[in-house]
Amino acid sequence: MSKWDQRGIALARLVGSWSKDPSTKVGAAIFRPDRTVASVGYNGLPMGVGDWPERLHDRTLKRAITRHAEENAIAFARESLSGCTIYVTPLHPCPRCAGAIIQAGLSRVVYERVVDAPEWEDSASISMLEEAGVEVMPVEDLVEEDEHDRA
Repeated sequence: MSKWDQRGIALARLVGSWSKDPSTKVGAAIFRPDRTVASVGYNGLPMGVGDWPERLHDRTLKRAITRHAEENAIAFARESLSGCTIYVTPLHPCPRCAGAIIQAGLSRVVYERVVDAPEWEDSASISMLEEAGVEVMPVEDLVEEDEHDRA
């Protein structure tokens, strides 16, 4: 894996650690083509909605009202994300986030999947992204650092 992909995943991991979700802390980092950071996001309740323990421990309610890391990273960006790369960990983007990634014009998704998702979600997300021309790279498929990445 290139040092830039390592940095992207490391930043997504760090940002994910800020989530108050007691079970799954997801982070996303968006890098511009020049390798500078455009935005970050983590999973959590929308701004102004209390993250009370009874909400965070009620799985059904939490799943219904939580904003995903990818959604937050896209929403917090203050610029066009066309051509950018999004790094996500410890899950791959769900179908809802895949749609948001496509609509935002991101060109590449690098994800580290540590937590399993339902098989249908896996195939739906990946096929949506690929059909829309978004490059999808699981961390284990990334190649070693090349000449271009040494800068």
